[in-house]
Amino acid sequence: MEYKDYYQTLGVAKDASADAIKKAFRKLARKYHPDISKEPDAAARMAEVNEAYAVLSDPEKRAAYDQLGDASRYQQTGAGAAQGGFQPPPDWDSHNFHFHHSGDADHGNYSSFFEELFGRAQQHRRRGPPPDMRGQDQHSTIELEVPDSYHGGMRVLRLRGVRLDAQGHAVEEERELQVTIPKGVHEGQMIRLAGQGAPGYGQGAAGDLLLEVRFKDDKRWHTQGKDVYQQLPLAPWEAALGGAVEFTTLAGTLEINIPPGSQAGRKLRVKGKGLPSRTPGDLYLVVQIIVPPVFNDAQRAAYQALSKAFDGRNPRTGDTV
Repeated sequence: MEYKDYYQTLGVAKDASADAIKKAFRKLARKYHPDISKEPDAAARMAEVNEAYAVLSDPEKRAAYDQLGDASRYQQTGAGAAQGGFQPPPDWDSHNFHFHHSGDADHGNYSSFFEELFGRAQQHRRRGPPPDMRGQDQHSTIELEVPDSYHGGMRVLRLRGVRLDAQGHAVEEERELQVTIPKGVHEGQMIRLAGQGAPGYGQGAAGDLLLEVRFKDDKRWHTQGKDVYQQLPLAPWEAALGGAVEFTTLAGTLEINIPPGSQAGRKLRVKGKGLPSRTPGDLYLVVQIIVPPVFNDAQRAAYQALSKAFDGRNPRTGDTV
């Protein structure tokens, strides 16, 4: 049995609002409705659109389908592949759906994928209440700045999702979570928020929310694992003559020894000043040569004197020594 991506069918993102899903459905219905469409496969496409909308317009079915996502990818590439395609999780029959339909879609003629998932759940519902079951873990991302790793702290995260009300119905909600950012967090790390995932069934506990850390792009610095690369601006004479300069790094203000003749792009390693951890990373200061602009005659004369002192040197031909 082939797994069906209902979001792809409607052409919407997985976090699309109910209104966006309805608009996408109506747009596709105008295109593929057999009574008006000239598309050769209009009837088949309309059936796919109806099925996708029947699931995504129903908060309970959508919540269950979203929980299925990670499991379905595993089944298709693992044991399910050997059995001929997608296989529902063993505990799928325990879902307890409230079957109510929107008036927008023409319900019926659903695929075997739909019937296997929601038909089985409806049959099980007739046999009695489902057992208690822990909710699925959910995944999202959290975008941080590299300096956040040095200091840690708190962040407010806004999430859209589905929760169960007092009657057991799934309803859409937007919530705010206080997230503790651990010191030394690195890109790709997962921050686990216990009990903030999908709601459980019956008396089952809620799943966890796993936040994958992403660092915002910043031209001043970036990371590779626990190592940090930060730009070190130098005046031409500082790079040429070398010496000690004071510079505020992500690890604090440090005195940096500049080797004479440093060229742009040279990396100066400061051991143990990368992202904090039991074994901290290193900080690499990447030389960036900044040419000061000319604002007065004295500064212009200084550049002219420098030009005469290095007469005949042409950096465009590699003649720099």
